[in-house]
Amino acid sequence: MSTKRSRRLLATSAAMVAALALGACGGGGDGDADADSTGGGGGSSDDLTTIGFVAVGPEGAWRQANEQNIQDTFTEEAGYDLKFAPAANLDQASQIAAFTSFVDEGVDIILLSATEGSGWEDSLRRAQEAEIPVILIDRGIEPDDTDLYVTRIAPDNKEVSASVAEWAISEFPDGARYYVLEGPAGVSVVNERNEGWDEVIGSNPAFEKVGAQTANWSTEEARSVFETVLQSEGNDIDLVFAQNDEMGLGAAQAAEAAGLQPGVDVKIATIDGTQNALQALADGRLSFVAEYNPIFGETAVEVVESVLAGEEVDSYIIVPSETFDSPEAAEAALPNRQF
Repeated sequence: MSTKRSRRLLATSAAMVAALALGACGGGGDGDADADSTGGGGGSSDDLTTIGFVAVGPEGAWRQANEQNIQDTFTEEAGYDLKFAPAANLDQASQIAAFTSFVDEGVDIILLSATEGSGWEDSLRRAQEAEIPVILIDRGIEPDDTDLYVTRIAPDNKEVSASVAEWAISEFPDGARYYVLEGPAGVSVVNERNEGWDEVIGSNPAFEKVGAQTANWSTEEARSVFETVLQSEGNDIDLVFAQNDEMGLGAAQAAEAAGLQPGVDVKIATIDGTQNALQALADGRLSFVAEYNPIFGETAVEVVESVLAGEEVDSYIIVPSETFDSPEAAEAALPNRQF
């Protein structure tokens, strides 16, 4: 248990002892007056564990599902006071300001989902000096100094993107010309997804990389980028690796606008596993979807409880995810899809 949290619990205990002593010495005072002075029933905010959640904010279906799941799990009923601080327009400066505010406020734990991987060392050291544990949610930091945070909870990006690459090799045994639609530069998950893909595909000379460009997780940007690629390459693209579902759906729109049939003339593989992507896979517009599971609020609660109890936790807690390689697999998953 952290020193700060111990101090808070001791202060609460002391207050309870003082209240009992006052009650014993109260003599024949009015009972109703005594009830009013104690503030009534129910737990106070001192009984709750305060969590500062430095979040990414609006960024697509996956992010919405993940952050809502965290908020739905860290409730007052579960014993938490969650302070939710989404970034302003994905701006790192607003995240650092929120992080600093949480440190100054003295929250019990900070959950951090960083908009950018670098630039966090000073903030993390401040939290460390204040004895406030930090847990990374989804995204890592760069450089990855595990001394500055307790653990990271996320699916394994390298493993997820490697599963896409392995499917591509099985789907194109003679090789393919492919294009990569990436997330924003500087984000840890983008680098990790590139690494996982390249470790499998990069060593295969039958696969020709036509190019790669960020489309910032956006359907509209991906459509624009891939329309330009198709025009410059005379529609000669066999495969698109889109690092999230929204960009994959944008690539499908671009292919259709160019007179191509997604799933036949060009195959599109994506990461996330949202309802829209699974529906597109069921409809034949996408060819492969690798889930990047956003529903891990309960895991985060378990980790928080372990940290507050002074227990050791792994530096990286991997959230299990699955893959979908056919319309039938997508149709089977859709009825229970939460995001």
